[in-house]
Amino acid sequence: MAGHGTDEHPHGADRLCETGDRVYSRAVRRGRVPRRDAEPVPCLLELALLHPDPDDMDWLVPTPPQEVMTRLLRGMYDEISASQRRVGSAVEAFEWYAGLGPPVPAAPSVTEGPAIRVLDGLARIQAAMDEATQACTTEVLTVQPGGIRREAELSEGLHRAMALRGRGVRMRDLYTHVARHGHGLLTYLELMGDAVEARTLDEVIERLILFDRTVAFIPANAERTMALELRHPALVGYLGTVFERLWRLAVPLAAPLPDTGIEGISHREQSIAALLAEGHQDAVIAERLGVSVRTCRAHIARLSERLGAASRTQLGVRIAQAGLDGPRRPAPVPVMEDRGSPNVR
Repeated sequence: MAGHGTDEHPHGADRLCETGDRVYSRAVRRGRVPRRDAEPVPCLLELALLHPDPDDMDWLVPTPPQEVMTRLLRGMYDEISASQRRVGSAVEAFEWYAGLGPPVPAAPSVTEGPAIRVLDGLARIQAAMDEATQACTTEVLTVQPGGIRREAELSEGLHRAMALRGRGVRMRDLYTHVARHGHGLLTYLELMGDAVEARTLDEVIERLILFDRTVAFIPANAERTMALELRHPALVGYLGTVFERLWRLAVPLAAPLPDTGIEGISHREQSIAALLAEGHQDAVIAERLGVSVRTCRAHIARLSERLGAASRTQLGVRIAQAGLDGPRRPAPVPVMEDRGSPNVR
C-alpha cells in the first residue's frame, strides 16, 4: 500500500471517495473483501472502516455501519461542544474590550430603510409603495413604458394618486406616444386635474417611480413580480437626473406630435424606420415603442408601400435615402401646463 497516503483521500467516514464507497459497500454485503481490493483506498483502513480478518490476514472485514455511525456522532458532538466553548470565550473577551471604548452610536432607525431592498411578490411591492406614498410630501416622478395603459392598472394606482393630490404633491409622468390613444388614461387625467403633468416620447426606459428624490422603485425581473426599493442618495439622484433629461425631450400630452416633414409618413412610422435602420427585429421595435408586433408590422408594410420598397433590404435603402435613418430631433417643448396621470405602481 505504499504511495497511498491520506493526502490522496482528504475525507472522513461520513463522505467516502467513490472507490472507497464501492469497496466498503461490497465488504458490508459480502462480509469481507480481499486485501488487494482495498489497496487503492487506504483510507478505509485509516478510518477503521475495514480491519484484517484474524482468521485470514489476506482478507479484510468491515466495521459494522451502526458502530461507524455511533463513532461519527460522538465526534460531531465533541466538535460542537468545543465550538460552543470557543464562542462563549470570544463573547466574553469582546464584551470586555467593548467596555474599554466610548459608547457605540445607535444604528439607523428601521424607518430609514436599507440602501437597496429586494421586494419579492406583488403584495410586498404594494405595501412598500403605500408606505412611500404616505411619506411623500413634495413630488412624484414616474416613467410608464408599455404603450396604452390598461384601465385595471390605472384603477389600481388611483388611491395612491388621489392621496398624493389631496396633500398637494406634484406629479410628473412620462409615457410612450402610444399611450395618447388610451381612453382610460384620459379619464384618469381628468380625475387628477392640475396636480399632474404628463409628456410622451417615442420610447422610454423601464418603469421608474421616484418619491421626493429620496426613494425610487424599479423592476427587478421581466415579469415585474419583483422590485428594487432604492434609498441610496447617489442612485436616487442619478435616476432623478435621467428623468429630467427625458422630460426635456418629451412632448406635452396636450400638444400634437411633430410632423415628420415627409408626406404620408407618420411620426410613429418615422420612429419605426429609425429602429429598422439600426437593425432591430420587429418584436424588439414593438416592445420599445409600446405597440403589438402585429401593429408594428402593419406600419412597416405602410412604410414599404409609401417608399416603394419591394423587400426589407430595399426598404432599408429607401429609409436611408429618405433621411429616416438619422437621429430624431425632439420637438421644442411649449411653455404650458399639461395634465397626465401616474400609475403609482
